Amino acid sequence: MTAPTHRSSLARVGTAVAPSRLSQRLEDGTHEDAVRAFRIARETFIAGERIDMGGLATRLGVDRTSLFRWVGNRDALLSEVLWSLAVPTLEQADAATHGRSGSDRVVAILTSFAHDLITADYFRSFLSREPARALRLLTTNDSQIQRRYVAVVEQLVRQELGDRPFGRDIAPVDLAYLLVRVSESFTYADLITGDAPSAERARAAFDLVLRPEEPR
Repeated sequence: MTAPTHRSSLARVGTAVAPSRLSQRLEDGTHEDAVRAFRIARETFIAGERIDMGGLATRLGVDRTSLFRWVGNRDALLSEVLWSLAVPTLEQADAATHGRSGSDRVVAILTSFAHDLITADYFRSFLSREPARALRLLTTNDSQIQRRYVAVVEQLVRQELGDRPFGRDIAPVDLAYLLVRVSESFTYADLITGDAPSAERARAAFDLVLRPEEPR
């Protein structure tokens, strides 16, 4: 993990707000065993396969106790793998919207992020393979990933809409939480309501919240 440049720092805000023991080890890079275990787990996830702690320990040539000491439990490892994949996705959306501003940029970034999650085969495989765990790690109040994403969106809201968005009495963090919940509702619609996930429906909802006077 390298230091961000330009506005890609937007995607790194989350880890700073909600760090974990593993994220700190990965950030400083001094714990080579943890970094190696994380990289193999990430490759396994991207390949569309289940991260199994026993299998991972075997590949590393260590016992499970050592692995848990390096990276924490399976949820902790999965959370960091998921966030590590969210970061470049956010950075790409951030870079693609350079030159846009205000609500237009916020909507574009959030829609792009939702679209990439919906169309990533390895991510959808995880959701279908472990739906209950996925929702718990991604969308609950205890979710480190949700806290990070809210922090990212709050930073985006402050950058583009100021500390008092639209001159209304809503704090940037509250607006960010609302937007994240909208994103989750359409990104994980198949798990929550049984509907098909839809970035286009998410965009329409973001528009309704952020550009209510501009019919789309």
